Amino acid sequence: MLQNKIISVVSVLMLPILISNPVWANGGNRVYWIAADEVLWDYAPSFPANPMTGHEFTAEERVFVEQGIGRRYLKSVYREYTAGFGAVKPRVAEEEHLGILGPVIRAAVGDRITVHFKNNTRFPASIHPHGVRYIKEHEGAAHSSADKHKSGGIVEPGGEHTYIWDVPERAGPGPNDPSSIAWVYHGHVNEPADTNSGLIGPIIISSNREKPLDVDREFISLFTVFDENASLYKDINLSTCTGSCDPKSEEFEESNLKHGINGLLYGNNKGYLMRTGERVRWYIIGMGSEVDLHSPHWHGATLLHNGNRLDVTEVLPAATKTLDMQPDVKGEWMYHCHVNDHISAGMSTMFTVE
Repeated sequence: MLQNKIISVVSVLMLPILISNPVWANGGNRVYWIAADEVLWDYAPSFPANPMTGHEFTAEERVFVEQGIGRRYLKSVYREYTAGFGAVKPRVAEEEHLGILGPVIRAAVGDRITVHFKNNTRFPASIHPHGVRYIKEHEGAAHSSADKHKSGGIVEPGGEHTYIWDVPERAGPGPNDPSSIAWVYHGHVNEPADTNSGLIGPIIISSNREKPLDVDREFISLFTVFDENASLYKDINLSTCTGSCDPKSEEFEESNLKHGINGLLYGNNKGYLMRTGERVRWYIIGMGSEVDLHSPHWHGATLLHNGNRLDVTEVLPAATKTLDMQPDVKGEWMYHCHVNDHISAGMSTMFTVE
């Protein structure tokens, strides 16, 4: 009898905690093991062929894939590992299009996200998330204090940190949104240098399940001009240059601006494959500087954004959009930023409808 009373009292005392923290009451714990790794990234692995034209790159196009340092740069990227950082997790077929993006972090409203992070690079690194709820310890951003590299989840080279983020209702789809929306996560020790170095990835939050049930396929596209002149690895990459590499030259600076979709230029982004009639969800992410006003355009199809019909949308740095498509004409269709300078510099690819 006394034992039952004690259990009842404990239950009553715990009730406010459960109500105030829906993660414990109803949600799950989504656990990820993610490292920042250094890789030699190839912006145009098809070189010397341009997949968009089927011919060799022209002199104008070679500015961005051959001139100066060329197309291969040392960068930092987020990669997912097995538990305990045992091994890099290979990407499955539906993730082929992600390119330089970090692993997709998925959760539903009411969940908790636990990210075990390891910094395998030579610079301090972090993961700063948008949208989700966190305390300062798990913000992943450098603070204004003198000891900024040891606060807010900033990780020194070789170090580790476990981030804990909650997913309350305000992190999930709003009243006019579809059943899932996108946020972004990225490095925030030196944000411009970190993101230009490649530290960026997507977060997908669904209403009540890890993956939305009303979607057959999902695609994520980062539209950004990676500025290798502002990368953490600028001097290291400069030391590998075998051509004309004058850091003060406008031509050299121009050659270091990589206009890509998921870090790939001129149709080198593969994997946008779907079938007619499928429910296809597109998550669009922007990042960069004042030149990064992008207007993604899909040929051969239209989409819905919060009930509005379109085939061109717009995205600004660190903003995201979620759009739905139901393709009805088979073929290989062009998908590109509609800013003229960006088209010429390689911000285009294809999507295939079977």
